[in-house]
Amino acid sequence: MNPAETPIALGADHAGVALKDSLRAALEAAGHPVLDFGAHSGESCDYADFAHPVAEALTTGQARFGVLVCGSGIGMAITANRHPAVRAVVVHNTTEARLTRAHNDANIACFGARTIGVEVVLDALSTFLATPYEGGRHDRRIAKMTPPALSGARPQEV
Repeated sequence: MNPAETPIALGADHAGVALKDSLRAALEAAGHPVLDFGAHSGESCDYADFAHPVAEALTTGQARFGVLVCGSGIGMAITANRHPAVRAVVVHNTTEARLTRAHNDANIACFGARTIGVEVVLDALSTFLATPYEGGRHDRRIAKMTPPALSGARPQEV
C-alpha cells in the first residue's frame, strides 16, 4: 500500500466496524492519511449513513479512494454508486481488486465483514490501491456507464 497525499475515506455500519478499524490501522501504519466517517460502535445503524459521506468525499476531491464495509458489502456499493463519478465495487479477492481498478477505474472498494476474512481483505485492499487504471480501450466502456440523459449525450439511433 503506497501512501498518497490524498486521504482514503472509510465508512462502515455496525456489522463492519471491527473490519473497518483493522483496515484503518493497516492504512495508517502504511502511511496513508485516512478520513473515518464511522460507525464507531457495534450499535445498530444504517449503511447509507456512512456510504454517502464516503462517496461525497470522493466527488468533492477530499479523498482519492474509499473503503466501505457492511455485512455483505452490497448495500454500501449500491448506495455509493448513486453518486456521480463513483464506481463502487464489492471485492472478494485480489483478482477482483486488480481487475476492477485496471479495467473499471473503480474508486471505492466495498467489503462484506460477514463474507470475507480480514487477511483476504487486507491483501485485496493493498492490490486495489496499488493497481493503476489501464485506460485505453477501457475509457470507451467507462464513458458508457453514465446514462445518456445524465451525460448530455443523445442516445444512438437503432
